[in-house]
Amino acid sequence: MRQPTIETERLVLRPFVDGDAPRISQLAGDEAVSDMTLRIPHPYSAEMALEWISTHQKIRDRGLALFYAVDLKESGELVGSNGIEIDPINSRGDIGYWIGREYWKKGYATEGAAGLLRFGFDVLRLHKVSAHHFARNEASGRVLEKIGMIREGFLRAHVRKSGVWEDIVEYGILDHEYEIFKAGLKRSE
Repeated sequence: MRQPTIETERLVLRPFVDGDAPRISQLAGDEAVSDMTLRIPHPYSAEMALEWISTHQKIRDRGLALFYAVDLKESGELVGSNGIEIDPINSRGDIGYWIGREYWKKGYATEGAAGLLRFGFDVLRLHKVSAHHFARNEASGRVLEKIGMIREGFLRAHVRKSGVWEDIVEYGILDHEYEIFKAGLKRSE
């Protein structure tokens, strides 16, 4: 599967390279970032990040996921990560993201997720895109609502993070719902 760069107003989403590992460790290794994600442990070393990056091509080649570094367009500074896991049989994608703590509350999570959602529907031609977050991470729920996703469910004590059972909130949007949402955005501009 080809992985094109995705550009938004302020961001560039690009494939990760090995040289990103120290920066990923610095940002994702922050306990506050790790605490809000299911799959990022704390501490998170540059070696762990490099190992993760080394898996991307094989997963991409199988058509199962795309992982993106999120860079500020103006400076080229890496500020986070976006990804989309793909279920090709059911034409469905599941997006995930994290942004370094010093970049929270600047709209980067929303902007990056919106760019990835657009890519999922306009380029990958998916039927549905979903996402989920820990129930205690209400900011992530607001991100998903801002990009047009609809809350679909609440899963009690669904996963365990650092020995603690976490509730999960599920969101989703169908291709025709996205078209309606996108048309509403164009009318409001």
